[in-house]
Amino acid sequence: MSASDEHTADSLSTAQRANGTFCPQARRKFVLVAAILASALGFIDGSVLAIAMPALRVDLGASLAEAQWISNAYALTLSALILAGGAAGDRFGLRHAFVTGIALFIVSSLACALAPNPAVLIAVRAVQGIGAAIMVPGSLAIIAKAYPKKERGRAIGIWAAASALTTALGPVLGGLVLSTFGNGVWRAIFAVNLPLGLV
Repeated sequence: MSASDEHTADSLSTAQRANGTFCPQARRKFVLVAAILASALGFIDGSVLAIAMPALRVDLGASLAEAQWISNAYALTLSALILAGGAAGDRFGLRHAFVTGIALFIVSSLACALAPNPAVLIAVRAVQGIGAAIMVPGSLAIIAKAYPKKERGRAIGIWAAASALTTALGPVLGGLVLSTFGNGVWRAIFAVNLPLGLV
């Protein structure tokens, strides 16, 4: 690299730090899309299962108590560990924590889709909640770091609106899938997390 190239790179880096961001302007939209997809995964998974629960109970032979724990195991670990998940980004780096949360969420989603009985599903739902507890606060923190102060409020507003929309759409999409393809398709609700997570 020539001296002029080094100077340009240093100037760009200095300008980005001055704006309070690590991300070039052309790449910020990709950061925002990634953050929205990650938070959407976490929020949809918390709401869509309510519609699929009757079909799930019949297919797995789950009792009412087991059905409650299938929902609560996810909500409990997510709510209990979300602050620790945010702290993990500060401790290990936002990118590493964010990617780790997504990977854990995807692997546990696959395990949910393949769960042979209620006990296994409860256990992997708890692990899925841990992944979401790392992933969701990481998505917001990355937006805050990627955008300069003057653009940050708008980006966070888009993230929040998209998160609220996906949470509301979760039961609607779940009901549509179940009514179209039958009760046995409840496993696909978890399997759909895999391609979205990879994206």
